[in-house]
Amino acid sequence: MTDDTAHDDGGRPAGHEAGRGAGPTAGDPTGSAVASDPAGARRAAGAAEHVPGGVMVSIGALLLGMLLAALDQTIVSTALPTIVSDLGGLEHLSWVVTAYMLAATAATPLWGKLGDQYGRKRLFQTAIGIFLVGSALCGMAQDMPQLIGFRALQGLGGGGLMVLSMAIVGDLVPPRERGRYQGLFGAVFGATSVLGPLLGGLFTEHLSWRWVFYVNLPVGAVALIVIAAVLHVPRKAERHVIDYLGTFLIASVATCLVLVASLGGTTWDWSSPQIIGLAVLGVALAVVFVAVERRAAEPVLPLKLFRVRTFTLSAVISFIIGFAMFGAMTYLPTFLQVVRGVSPTMSGVHMLPMVFGLLLSSTVSGQIVSRTGRWKVFPVAGTAVTTLGLLLLHQLDAHSGDGEMSAYLFVFGLGLGLVMQVLVLIVQNAVPYEDLGVATSGATFFRSIGAAFGVAVFGTVFAGHLGDKLASALDGARLPAGVSVDGLKADPREIAALPSSLRPAALDAYAEAITDVFVYAAPVALLGFVLAWFLREDRLRASVTAPDGTETFASNPVERSSYDEVWRALSLLGSREGRREIYRTITARAGYDLEPAASWLLLRIRRYGWVEPAVLAERTTVPLDVIMAASRQVEERRLARREGLDLVLTGTGRAAADRLAKAREESLAELLGDWWGPDRPTDLVRLVEELTDEMCGSDAERPHDERPVTRPSEPPAAPVSS
Repeated sequence: MTDDTAHDDGGRPAGHEAGRGAGPTAGDPTGSAVASDPAGARRAAGAAEHVPGGVMVSIGALLLGMLLAALDQTIVSTALPTIVSDLGGLEHLSWVVTAYMLAATAATPLWGKLGDQYGRKRLFQTAIGIFLVGSALCGMAQDMPQLIGFRALQGLGGGGLMVLSMAIVGDLVPPRERGRYQGLFGAVFGATSVLGPLLGGLFTEHLSWRWVFYVNLPVGAVALIVIAAVLHVPRKAERHVIDYLGTFLIASVATCLVLVASLGGTTWDWSSPQIIGLAVLGVALAVVFVAVERRAAEPVLPLKLFRVRTFTLSAVISFIIGFAMFGAMTYLPTFLQVVRGVSPTMSGVHMLPMVFGLLLSSTVSGQIVSRTGRWKVFPVAGTAVTTLGLLLLHQLDAHSGDGEMSAYLFVFGLGLGLVMQVLVLIVQNAVPYEDLGVATSGATFFRSIGAAFGVAVFGTVFAGHLGDKLASALDGARLPAGVSVDGLKADPREIAALPSSLRPAALDAYAEAITDVFVYAAPVALLGFVLAWFLREDRLRASVTAPDGTETFASNPVERSSYDEVWRALSLLGSREGRREIYRTITARAGYDLEPAASWLLLRIRRYGWVEPAVLAERTTVPLDVIMAASRQVEERRLARREGLDLVLTGTGRAAADRLAKAREESLAELLGDWWGPDRPTDLVRLVEELTDEMCGSDAERPHDERPVTRPSEPPAAPVSS
């Protein structure tokens, strides 16, 4: 058996320092020095764990970067009413959100591929720099056009923060730990969904709306310093043919359509040359995009995906969910602050029922799908409940109670969560392995575009209806000097200047204009309900029943390769059962009557050549008494024998360990379903082998640096019971 010693970043064998006094050397093949020096063994174990400790610091820096981008999706909404009052431009309010989303969505695939080619650490630092410059400029903006332009710059950096932080985790962390660390990133998204509106309200109320952007500067500076000092990413140059033209075209098409939605009926009439020209330009660019993508070596959105009915339907439903969710999140704080008169901070508190409903239903639906493999009920029920939630929100007015409003928001959040978690899973299940990564990012891409479009459409409906309703409500009324309908529309604070007899009419006009957007969105959600019935429910592969929070809650696409998607899922599923249960399963599958700890021990002897139980206990979380009981069982079954303090495999033991490893490999392969066919990709084969190898031990547990030159010959082995 060959020595598979790994190397750390410095080129030394992994665990080399730990090996001094930690195991047998040429002069002490039994490891007695360690047995007589338990403290030395503990020092050795600490040395072996030094690199993971450094990784944790790096992961912390990456989480800070992710926090910046995730928080920016939710912190701005509660500040929007104050921003409009300060800078004006209510009719362009939607673009404060839309500009960021469009820029981040378009830039995400570029950041991922440029990071592959030029090094992710350098690109990650660049993304943070762009994001921080954009944040500083947003905080200094003096009018709405400036703020919108700087938000687009901020979005360019934000797209890089998301995709690169998750990619770097894959560079730093071994497979079996990757699911745990990536789970932290999903937790960041869940936490910022709750904290974002609250922090936005606090900064706006007690400091200034500008601190919604300035807060990024100290956090980003800490992230930059830590990354420069401790983050060491292995350089793995990977060449790509980057689809710059396709990226530009799809961003241009989305921008044209959003401009039509946001400017039509407000800035210009729907029949004006400007709106018609934008619409024609958008269609023409879409035709060019299709032609370009057909010829692109690595298209940003492969057109062949649309031949898969499930992908096409899921993309449309994702668009609808993004449309409803982000449109509502953008304009509900305006309703709360203007109509209900609550503070910016309390408007964030009032949004929490929607967030809790979303998190609850997405978590529960994901767990049910993971356990049953059945999923169709969730997009059908979710779109129905979302439609109901929108109709309920339309019922809100200036006199609605807190309990009523919280219940309506909770129902709306429940509907969104039922759909969001499942859509990514069914897309992953519907495509062949080679399209897995791009299909996953494609599903979230359409949710991002839907979000931008929804915010724009909601803004158009709101701005268009507000002027008419204010004019109707105040028709014939004597307004104080300096107060006009246009002024009330541009700055809600002017309502305070109205006589007390006129204020209720103005507030009702605002309430009706805002809640009208929900009734206009309801038919769109209803279309999603109809489309959900046409989804064909194929039983999910087990490997796509491990949802990821970053794919569920992120507002812009998550870029991973097919290999990385499967690696993440299998790692998560492998750890979900618990280690003891995994070893129990593979022992039964291999046909042996052994304790799980005995199988665990056999696989480690197989990997390392031999082990000394006391040292192994020092280097793992398995208690010494459990390891000693396992040692006795494998010796009694003649699967291993003693050579001094070491345990080595007998011939029968080696055959048993090989069967256990094969059983683990087969159980992983079963999770892949039809991807594990006769013509399975070589990288999938490699992935299963690597994950199987991880189950057999790790470099931190490795007991020795060197093997003795000779070993005594093996005595005949007795048969093992199976």
